[in-house]
Amino acid sequence: MSDINIKQLLDLEVAKRNCEGEVCEERLDPIMVAHRYKDPTISLICALFAYGNVKQIVKFLNSLDFSLLQKSDDEIRESLKNHYYRFQKSEDVIAIFIALKRLNEKSTLEEVFKSGYLKNRSTIEGINSLIKTLQEIYPHSSMGYNFLISQVTLKTKGAGALKRWMMYLRWMIREDNIDMGLWNGVDKSDLIIPLDTHTFNVSKKLGLLQRKSYDLEAAVELTCKLKEFDKNDPLKYDFALYRIGQEKLSLEMS
Repeated sequence: MSDINIKQLLDLEVAKRNCEGEVCEERLDPIMVAHRYKDPTISLICALFAYGNVKQIVKFLNSLDFSLLQKSDDEIRESLKNHYYRFQKSEDVIAIFIALKRLNEKSTLEEVFKSGYLKNRSTIEGINSLIKTLQEIYPHSSMGYNFLISQVTLKTKGAGALKRWMMYLRWMIREDNIDMGLWNGVDKSDLIIPLDTHTFNVSKKLGLLQRKSYDLEAAVELTCKLKEFDKNDPLKYDFALYRIGQEKLSLEMS
């Protein structure tokens, strides 16, 4: 399939998907919970826990009391002592709530992100600033927590794709019927695609991605390719690529 045909296929999918009904009880996605609050901090919790079975993700997110983000450390510990999700034990869920609450008392997620991003217009550096701040503001380390917030990334080859962080940035910076556009001053063209297995596999089948390793370098490569279709907003294709893979659609007929 030629690039022109691929672009036409994806543009049709984007137009079809960019509607409020695309995210609903029948077509679950963690952004459904984030949409309910339209709050950057709650959205980050939704994004960081967005791995595994989507029904279980949404069920877990719906079980959380987000008003705890304004409560004391002790109240957070008491309320979340029985909450866990896959790799995250209750101590890890408690830790992310306390860390985010403390961050918001001093600054905002947007300000912390921009402190890293604006140096070189690098979303990776912005994410690193957020990870460092969360680690410093409430020191906590475990396998589950380290997986949840990720590690500071200094390279792209062989590094994790930071999929959940990249998805969070898409939610915060783009604005349409899917993404919320809650932040200002970050260029959509600087975003990197949130590479998950669906997007990775569909992009390889379409010839958009040559790299065989599922890593941050592959996410950067795919984003550069999508900039050939829309240099100002390459991530407008992300949700369409994801749904094509998730719904196992025929690439010729989708």
